[in-house]
Amino acid sequence: MSAYNRGAFEDAFERFSTLAETGDPDAKTWLGALFAHGEGVKASLPRAFALYLEGAEAGNVLAQTNVGAMLVMGQGVEQNAAAGAEWLTRAAEQGDLFAQYNLATLYSKGQGVPHDEAIAAGWYRKAAEGGHYPSQARLGFLYANGVGVEKDRVEAYVWLSLAAQHGVGNALNALEGVVSQMSSDEKRRGAAMFDRWRSRTADSSQHARLMPTPG
Repeated sequence: MSAYNRGAFEDAFERFSTLAETGDPDAKTWLGALFAHGEGVKASLPRAFALYLEGAEAGNVLAQTNVGAMLVMGQGVEQNAAAGAEWLTRAAEQGDLFAQYNLATLYSKGQGVPHDEAIAAGWYRKAAEGGHYPSQARLGFLYANGVGVEKDRVEAYVWLSLAAQHGVGNALNALEGVVSQMSSDEKRRGAAMFDRWRSRTADSSQHARLMPTPG
């Protein structure tokens, strides 16, 4: 990890390869990432998928998320959204924010799983509460429009505000639309809730995961 963090990717590749040969699932997962991004080795999505799969089968949650996403998108492997959803579910249930976001996206599209906006909203909320900015934005949109949840301007305000402060997509524009419809009481409650959530949601959106785009 020290070699990787200082940008010595070839050194990191050699060290991860040695550890992977001993069966270390974390090393296999990181080795998969190197192949996926062409860091220290020629990029190869099929090789990356194979390594991620070995890590996933051994219980590495990051690997499970990436296996799921690659299956959904058909990257390095034949596309199989249903199998991808199964892997994403395993990782999401273990608390991986990116798996939760990806799984929510699948439910919102009906891709690999039945179309269910309520289930999608539930997974977006789990990831949003964990500090995942795109999920916060998506959840805010759902509350603003009453999709999968009961329409709630206060909830919409809170989640769009959290996303907007990190420059996510069109969250600021959507937030302005919500605020224009809010009563003074709703604005007071929204501001109080925003302050509470801002202190509870950590910066959790900087890690590398593969994420399909919501429909």
